[in-house]
Amino acid sequence: MQQDDSIAATAAGDAGGTILIHVQAPLFRAADGTLLLEDQACNGLRLWAANFQRVLVTIPLAPGPPPQAWVPLSRVGPSLERIEFEILPWAWRFHQFLRHLGPVRRKMRQLIARSDYLGFAFGGLFGDWGAVGAIEARRMGRAHYVWADRVESAITRDAIRSGANWRRRLKARLFHRPMAALERHLVRHADLGLFHGRETYDHFAPFSRNPQLVHDVHIRASDHLPEDRRAAKIAGAAEGPLRIVYVGRADPMKGPLEWIEAMRILIAEGVDFRATWLGEGEDLARMRQAAAAIDPQGERISLPGFARDRTAVLEAFRSAHVLAFCHKTPESPRCLIESLISATPIVGYEGAFARDLISGHGGGIMVPGQDPVRLARELAALAADRARLGELIARAAQDGAPFSDEAVFHHRSEVIRANLPRG
Repeated sequence: MQQDDSIAATAAGDAGGTILIHVQAPLFRAADGTLLLEDQACNGLRLWAANFQRVLVTIPLAPGPPPQAWVPLSRVGPSLERIEFEILPWAWRFHQFLRHLGPVRRKMRQLIARSDYLGFAFGGLFGDWGAVGAIEARRMGRAHYVWADRVESAITRDAIRSGANWRRRLKARLFHRPMAALERHLVRHADLGLFHGRETYDHFAPFSRNPQLVHDVHIRASDHLPEDRRAAKIAGAAEGPLRIVYVGRADPMKGPLEWIEAMRILIAEGVDFRATWLGEGEDLARMRQAAAAIDPQGERISLPGFARDRTAVLEAFRSAHVLAFCHKTPESPRCLIESLISATPIVGYEGAFARDLISGHGGGIMVPGQDPVRLARELAALAADRARLGELIARAAQDGAPFSDEAVFHHRSEVIRANLPRG
């Protein structure tokens, strides 16, 4: 490794042990050489360092300009001194993967030998260095966990139908079965499986010898809607347009065009509403085209694209009456939790993750059958029944109450210590 590709510090003491983790979100290098990482991934590293004395991180470095949500690694804070990064090559193509496989295997083995606890996020095929790390740990006879927050093979399979071009559809057709086989292999041979959300857990649990349902959220206790604002929100929901929000990428797996279709039906039925989708993605242009056809003045539907300001995004959740979603693949979208902690009910396509989130208090409505017509019907019913809407807002706040980043990362760290022997 080059010297500038390594960030390391020596920690005093070893009370919490050393954990090796693989991070799927890639680093990018800015024009001035600064290493950039997704904001939430930086927060995750901060929280890992709060629960372990030293954190070893394997992470790929992606080519090209960074996405808008990527920030300098310094965002991690003072604990960055106890985090060591091993930067791996970007190798999602077969020839790249073969060229780098040998050196990466050797580096993984060195890091595994230095670590007390081992964990590997996985999801992909060629270039999935988390899978390589898990396989090397097994070969070395080291207990380890695997981590997943969605079923990547199912998302790839869905691209057979929804892919934007024929190359993507062909790649999905060729790759989704080998990806699924690799996923099952990794889960079967791991000593512990950590799966974010009920959707992902239900898919992988049958293959795991020790599956655990965990959550991965980046919400601080101060992000929860204060009680006085919650009361004002319930009172304010009695009148005015129904305020609808969604926050996430405009990708086929999120059903953005079906979301627009639900809005079209609301307009056709004369429902008074204001809807905003915050996020960019490959389907955003098509969303804007479809929205312009049904709402040419932009009075009902707003599609501003990516929002960098976290405070503005949180306020979008808080000011909405409902979060409407059309998720089409097995995943565990964090926006649903962010909605609940904002006292905003979740109304959308039924799935195990969403159903589990509101199982305690019923802070949302599940729509069967991935049907935008039914989604529009539920939204119209809430617009007409404001007493029920106010009750759902109160229930959503109750369902969101247990979630905070420090709590869920501490829980996950304790699960690791309780179920894996210290190396």
